[in-house]
Amino acid sequence: MMTQSMTSGAEGAFAHDRSLVKATPAYQAYQILHVAFVVAPILAGLDKFFHLMVNWDMYLAPAIASLSPIGGHGLMLVVGVIEIAAGILVAVKPRIFSYVVAAWLLLIIINLLILPGYFDVALRDFGLLLGALALARLSREFGS
Repeated sequence: MMTQSMTSGAEGAFAHDRSLVKATPAYQAYQILHVAFVVAPILAGLDKFFHLMVNWDMYLAPAIASLSPIGGHGLMLVVGVIEIAAGILVAVKPRIFSYVVAAWLLLIIINLLILPGYFDVALRDFGLLLGALALARLSREFGS
C-alpha cells in the first residue's frame, strides 16, 4: 500500500502510511536500537578520557597493548575517538555504520577472550554485536 501511495503521488495517503509504519513494533525496535547505538558508543568513547564509569584500560589485553607503539592507555584514547566517531556515523548512516560497529564489537570480543576473567563482558558484547546487526538489517527498511 505504501508503494502505491508513493508512486501515485498522493501525498496525503503517503503521510497516512508513514504514520502507520511508525506505529509498527519493527519501526519502534529500529528507533530503540538506533538511539542505543548512537548514545552508547559516544558515552563509552568519551569515558575513555574521563574514567567516570570504569577504568577502561583494565579491559585491554596486555598482548594487544604490547603491540601498540603508543602504549595501552594511548591506545585506549584512540579507541575512544573511534567509538565517538562510530556513534556519530551510526546517527547519520545506520545502514552502513551499524556493520562497522558490529565489526568493532567483534574485535573487542576477541580482545576480551584473550584477557582472563572477562568472559562475561565478552558475552555481553556479543549481545551488543547482535543488536548492531539487527539495527543494520532494520536500517534497510527504515533508515538511511
